[in-house]
Amino acid sequence: MDSSPVNWEALDALIIDFAKSENLIEDSSPPSSPSLSSSPSLSSSSYHSRLIIRQIRRSLEAGDVDAAIDLFRAHAPFVLEDHRLLFRLQKQKFIELLREGTTEDRGPAIDYLRTFLAPCALNAYPEAYEEFKHVLLAFIYDKDDQTSPVANEWAEKRRYEIAGLMSSVLRAHLHAYNPIFSMTLRYLISIHKGFCFRQGILSPISDLTERLLLEERDPPAIPQESLYEAQPFDEVDIQALAHAVELTRQGAIDSLRFAKGDLFQAFQNEICRMRLDAAMLDELVREYCIYRGIVESGSLIPSRVQTLSEPLKGNPLESGCYSTQDSSLDVDYSSAKWSNSETSATTDMSSMRGTDVELSKQEVSTAMQVASATISKAQQGVENINGEEKCEIVLGMKELASRGMAAEVLEEINALDPNFFAQNPVLLFQLKQVEFLKLVGLGDHSGALKVACSHLGPLAASDPNLLKPLKETLLSLLRPNEDALVTGLPLHALGTSLQVAFGKRLGIEEPQLVRIMKATLYTHTEWFKLQMCKDRFESLLRIDSLKENSTPVLTSLASSKSNTESCNLGSSQVTISSTTRLSDDGGSPNQASSRDVICDENAILKVMEFLALPRADAIHLLAQYNGNAETVIQQIFA
Repeated sequence: MDSSPVNWEALDALIIDFAKSENLIEDSSPPSSPSLSSSPSLSSSSYHSRLIIRQIRRSLEAGDVDAAIDLFRAHAPFVLEDHRLLFRLQKQKFIELLREGTTEDRGPAIDYLRTFLAPCALNAYPEAYEEFKHVLLAFIYDKDDQTSPVANEWAEKRRYEIAGLMSSVLRAHLHAYNPIFSMTLRYLISIHKGFCFRQGILSPISDLTERLLLEERDPPAIPQESLYEAQPFDEVDIQALAHAVELTRQGAIDSLRFAKGDLFQAFQNEICRMRLDAAMLDELVREYCIYRGIVESGSLIPSRVQTLSEPLKGNPLESGCYSTQDSSLDVDYSSAKWSNSETSATTDMSSMRGTDVELSKQEVSTAMQVASATISKAQQGVENINGEEKCEIVLGMKELASRGMAAEVLEEINALDPNFFAQNPVLLFQLKQVEFLKLVGLGDHSGALKVACSHLGPLAASDPNLLKPLKETLLSLLRPNEDALVTGLPLHALGTSLQVAFGKRLGIEEPQLVRIMKATLYTHTEWFKLQMCKDRFESLLRIDSLKENSTPVLTSLASSKSNTESCNLGSSQVTISSTTRLSDDGGSPNQASSRDVICDENAILKVMEFLALPRADAIHLLAQYNGNAETVIQQIFA
């Protein structure tokens, strides 16, 4: 299976926002960066609420209903005011009292039944009284009897079900959604699994995704009775939600009811019902942060769930964290540095790619210290460098390249591996581009042309793909000196490319999280090619930013993005269907259609609704019957 390139700067921004919002990185600034918190519902400032939800979940999973009720009373009293939810809690409490007592000592359970459970059952919901009478059978049947009519009530999985239900309700009411990256990962892996299953493809990352995204989901939150008679929702929204998070049509309608018709809130509610292995995710994030130089290699990630013995008081952000790295060899990701538009991984990506390479005196001094430290280590030779020092050297080179110090990068790499650039001529071309443009910026046109003649020209002669960027690089001679370097030189992307390539040369592999992102972004693209439409949620989850081209060659070496036809689900339009097929190895589809069939969007939605089919299947059927929805439905039911 192929993979998609990842915009590392966009991924950095999402990862750091995740680490801050989950209190994994010590930082005095607000967890969310402006670029990631455009919507209040997506704000990462809900850490405190998420911590409360985790404590309630752990209490219920442990069977400690009283502790959960105390937390509800202190932080979410509306739950106890909802008789439907209160009845479920009290029914579980009754079972736990029976579980704790002996056959001879049922007094506490009987008292609780009379005082709390029976009165609540009369007002909870229509089926509650029948459920109340049914749970009374637990007096008769033992908890170890797997064939009893109340075996499900006794089962410990019921604890997890009610814990999941309460988590869903609290998340929605408190807007305590998971950080964007966490939701994005859930969504991409879910699509990846579905795509691989549908296409009969073996996933190259199944060893990671099967452990990371758990099979079970939290139960859906319960709509209020007042919403049961809600106005019908747009079928476009129903189908978009149903197929995005694998719901039935009725399930999507219920979710929209609970969200009062807000499609994106309903989507967030549903995506957060998917469960990730938190410990594994933290470890993947830690590995990525160390690789990128965001944190020190010796830092440890704390548990994101406080133990039940730790009371929730004061500011939960004061719990243990690992600190951002403050080494001269790496980018300073402290809060002060992050506010700088030239180095922030959370600034707008367009401004990052347009970074001016002119450095302040202090930055030049710091960069020279980096050069001195890394070159002195490079002179030891590869065979004499241990693993930690290799990481420091690679991060140091990334820093130098990001600051536009091409000469120092070349010197260091040549000292370590004189053959590296012979095997990576494109990287050499990019570094010489930087040298050329810096000289043009200084007004040294003669020196710039010397670099072009000695290096850029011969490199382009041996690789025709470099001719166009060479021509565009030479055009900088026509611009005023002070404008020569403001042409959008993507130094951060160059630093990343250098880090990846030379890191592999030193035996440092890319983080596993990058493997996941490359594979899932590729299948996301291919999936929506099959759907012949645009993903309505990709902007919400920053998937479009992760796919943005960040290839570091100046202007044109980057591969051009294909402008494929896409449909906006919110408009009445047509989709051109062709017999598109994806090769078994996951390659791009080949357009091998002898004729195209124009499918009206309303016809697609009608077939999806009546036959409960995925969008791609609906389009395929319509293509067989000239786009006529009525004919398709008649043939199916004939």
